[in-house]
Amino acid sequence: MTKPLIETVALVAGATRGAGRQIAVQLGAAGATVYATGRSSRAGRSELDRPETIEETAELVTAAGGTGIPVRVDHLVPDEVRDLVARIDAEQGRLDVLVNDVWGADPLITWEKPVWEQPLDAGFRTLRLAVDTHVITSHFALPLLIRRPGGLVVEIGDGTKAYNDENYRLSVFYDLAKTSVNRLAFSWAHEVRPHGGTAVALTPGWIRSEAMLEHFGVTEANWRDGAAKDPHFLISETPAFVGRAVAALAADPDRARWSGRSVSAGELAQVYGFTDVDGSQPDAFRYISEVVDAGRPADVTGYR
Repeated sequence: MTKPLIETVALVAGATRGAGRQIAVQLGAAGATVYATGRSSRAGRSELDRPETIEETAELVTAAGGTGIPVRVDHLVPDEVRDLVARIDAEQGRLDVLVNDVWGADPLITWEKPVWEQPLDAGFRTLRLAVDTHVITSHFALPLLIRRPGGLVVEIGDGTKAYNDENYRLSVFYDLAKTSVNRLAFSWAHEVRPHGGTAVALTPGWIRSEAMLEHFGVTEANWRDGAAKDPHFLISETPAFVGRAVAALAADPDRARWSGRSVSAGELAQVYGFTDVDGSQPDAFRYISEVVDAGRPADVTGYR
């Protein structure tokens, strides 16, 4: 197999599960050396108290054909992030791809309640996890990334800028977090462009993360049964789909054309030709806009 990223060093911040895990794995499948970071390790779980660990992610990266290196890091602690980047520099002497995927705030969100009914502590913790972590990580990692021209920064969020600009995202704190991530990519693009770097905001669609599969009471093997709970679930995608989107960006010598832009995995699939694991190309945000938000019956024909 061709491995276009065989000499690439990547840091996936927030790689324990979900999108981050498969972004790390798909970069590994393309040959990259991937530092997979997060708070949940075999030494102890994060506040989410879920079983996935960064060690598992790193093993999956290596099994896919890359080199996975797990590092337990709390990206809200500057000293830990500084030490992480210093380690990457000492071991590799370079950083080619930075993926800011840290989130971990789902249990903190109070959905569809006005701000005066929102618990402030949980709301501000959400913003710390979703925004501050990305800024802290970029503060320390970007100087290493821009040392060589061609570096790529990917901000992972939920919703393209075009979609989020027109739609309230069900909670003021969630809305603010996800619009902020898109703006960060725009800012990073401005800052790394003079050094030959690229920054992109990238959103998956309705992602079948470990937690989402549990919520619907299904597994990846029978995920379509989740349509009994919500028929629109048929537009959902595996985390590998957005992982392949990041790998495609990283392997594109002309990736600077995307710099400062906000795109979805479905949009990039139409350009690069990658598919989800079932061979389909789900275009979730077009589906959400044209079917879900329009109140039309569930029908994924023409959308995957």
